Amino acid sequence: MTRGDKAKNNFLSGYNCSQAVAFAFADLLDVPEETLKAVFLPMGGGMGRLRQTCGGVSGAAMTAGLLFPGLSKNEMYAIVQEIARRFAAKNGSYNCGELLTGAGVKAETSPHAEARTPEYYKKRPCPDLVKDAADILEQICKERGRI
Repeated sequence: MTRGDKAKNNFLSGYNCSQAVAFAFADLLDVPEETLKAVFLPMGGGMGRLRQTCGGVSGAAMTAGLLFPGLSKNEMYAIVQEIARRFAAKNGSYNCGELLTGAGVKAETSPHAEARTPEYYKKRPCPDLVKDAADILEQICKERGRI
C-alpha cells in the first residue's frame, strides 16, 4: 500500500485533507497522534475551508517540514514548490476552490464542514487528491533518500 493509498483511506475514515496526508507518514514522524491531529486540522478545506491551497498539498508541505527538519529555508521552499508543481501538473491546479468547481462541486466557504455521508464522498475529488499529494511527497522522500 502506498502512502497515497493510506492518505485516501485516512480521508475516507473522517480525517480532513491535510490530516489525511500527515497520518500517511505518521510512522516516520516523532509526533504524538493528538498533536498531528491538532496541528494539521486548520489546513483542511484549503485552510480553514477558505478554499485556498488544497489541504492535501498543505499537508504534504507541512509533513515535508517534519520529515526534513535540517533543511534550510531555501531547500524547504524548493521541496514545497516541487510538491505544488507536480500536483498542479497532474490535477490542473493546487487551489482547493478550483479543484472543487472543476469537479462540479460548489466551493462553499462557510466555516461549517459538511457531514461525511456517502453522497459527500461520491461527489468530491478529495480522496484522490490527497492520494496524489501523499504519493508526490513519498516520491520526493525516495528521491532524497528519506524512505
